[in-house]
Amino acid sequence: MLNSFELLGFISANLSNQILSDSAEDNREIYDATLSGVAKLRRMRPQFLRSQPKPARHKLMIESLKRPAFEEVASQLLRGWLIKHQKNMLILFLDTLNIQHEDGVVEDLPNEISDEGLDKAINTLLEQNEQEIVVLYLHAFQSMNDSGWANLETALESDARLEFN
Repeated sequence: MLNSFELLGFISANLSNQILSDSAEDNREIYDATLSGVAKLRRMRPQFLRSQPKPARHKLMIESLKRPAFEEVASQLLRGWLIKHQKNMLILFLDTLNIQHEDGVVEDLPNEISDEGLDKAINTLLEQNEQEIVVLYLHAFQSMNDSGWANLETALESDARLEFN
């Protein structure tokens, strides 16, 4: 099971930048919290970081978020981005698994899920979404949920389609 800072280390630079850019554009609360968290942990003023040109700022933010000390900030950014920008994928996954949710957010996940249901859900996600985003989502889903499904962990470890490139 990978931590959020590790997930950010495995995804492409393009996806990392997309996550920050999407958040800066229309999820300011998450973006500002991420920027403030990075600034605080790097012992700099948020205003200094904001004053940097966006490409340099995002590069510094992503490089920081790949470190263990930034786990909480990285986790918050990934959660916020997935819920805001990948809601349709979250809903598709949960609907395919017949899990009750409210706009892709679940109160109580089942402790386990059938292998057949999980295989169907993974195949559906891969057919309808960009592979790298599916891989990121499934790894994040597994690591951010307390129950953690053994068969999803096995799939993430053994299915070549779910490996980071």
